[in-house]
Amino acid sequence: MSGTTDTSGTTGANGTTGAAGTAGTAGTAGAGPARDAEALRARALAALTAARSRTALLTDCVEDGELTAQHSPLMSPLVWDLAHIGNQEEQWLWRTVAGREALRPEIDPLYDAFAHPRAERPSLPLLPPAEARAYASDVRIRVLDVLAGARLDGSPLVDSGFAFGMIAQHEQQHDETMLITHQLRKGPAALDAPPPPTHSSGPLPEEVLVPGGPFTMGTSDEPWALDNERPAHVRTVPAFHIDVLPVTNGSYLAFMADGGYTDPRWWHPEGWAQIREHGVVAPLFWHQEGGRWLRRRFGTTEPVPEDEPVLHVSWYEADAYARWAGRRLPTEAEWEKAARHDPVAGRSRRYPWGDADPGLEHANLGQRHLRPARAGSYPAGASPLGVRQLIGDVWEWTASDFLPYPGFRAFPYKEYSEVFFGPGHKVLRGGSFAVDAVACRGTFRNWDLPVRRQIFAGFRTARSAELD
Repeated sequence: MSGTTDTSGTTGANGTTGAAGTAGTAGTAGAGPARDAEALRARALAALTAARSRTALLTDCVEDGELTAQHSPLMSPLVWDLAHIGNQEEQWLWRTVAGREALRPEIDPLYDAFAHPRAERPSLPLLPPAEARAYASDVRIRVLDVLAGARLDGSPLVDSGFAFGMIAQHEQQHDETMLITHQLRKGPAALDAPPPPTHSSGPLPEEVLVPGGPFTMGTSDEPWALDNERPAHVRTVPAFHIDVLPVTNGSYLAFMADGGYTDPRWWHPEGWAQIREHGVVAPLFWHQEGGRWLRRRFGTTEPVPEDEPVLHVSWYEADAYARWAGRRLPTEAEWEKAARHDPVAGRSRRYPWGDADPGLEHANLGQRHLRPARAGSYPAGASPLGVRQLIGDVWEWTASDFLPYPGFRAFPYKEYSEVFFGPGHKVLRGGSFAVDAVACRGTFRNWDLPVRRQIFAGFRTARSAELD
């Protein structure tokens, strides 16, 4: 699912244009079943419409040759994602929810993410761009008719409009994947967006202490939460310190200047072997010219901005930096406690700032800006302890392997999460500027291979309080 796997419904496939207002609980208290159903229908319609608008933005901005080309063996051709989005929508909403006859059953194997690795997809007899667009559009027209009359209760798949929310998340996750492809493609910029807002703030502490003790991790009542976020359960976490801000380019440049990429002391053995084999000396898309570091960002070359969170680093690079700094990556439980736990109220919030859906003032989400905001931005999105930018800007690597929560049940299919559990994948949390609000919550879990660098990932560091 994740930023680079395309299973499911994921992010990253990942698994992200204007944050579609999607996260809230369904219905209006005391409004009655009919009004609740209409509120759910409106929410699902808004989420599906926002996702499709973003898909169009990402695929209409380039010529057909760019859609059918494979810009990196790590990614699918854009046209594959386009038709895959339609095929998943057909399979789940038209065939399964509505119980209708398949429209294009012959193409199912072509768009099965597990049947064909990404590197092989250009050789498949894929639908050409015009046909892929027409197919996805035809499916959507039919699905909107289904949504208009569907019962939104009676089974786990449709309760609170879950299936429609799952498909909206799936499309947004593939939109994030397609944005990664845009970053990897060569040539002039095809996308544009204004810079993030600048939020002035006074000096901030480098870290905060998160008190030890139990907190509620995960969720059992977020209507569109996916299976790996469930169920809610109590975790006890010892006291720890965590960075107030994500690690910046400027701080990462200090690691590089101190020989960070040439000193094996800081590196996991597999990470050391990886960077030596591939000659890695800096984050992906960086190069040195005239004594200064530049980066390529969506077809534009620019100086590396020292005050932005570092981006396009692997888990191995994040781990090495943390060791060099005398710190470590936070565990997934530590990250979520720092993001959600309110020590005064003694409960876990939906988001760091509270239970309200993300607003423009809270976080850099939804491809509104094609870059992270300056570190220290979005004070309105801070956690109860004052930790900034936990949601949006950059996915944050954690120290944890991707594992199921106690009581996990695969739903509605094991390929979304279950097949990825184990030590091979590391958890990322928080979302990036490329993630839409529908696919980003305080409980949302992303995962990827520790070597991945093309995803929009950065990190922050932590340390155990007993070391004080």
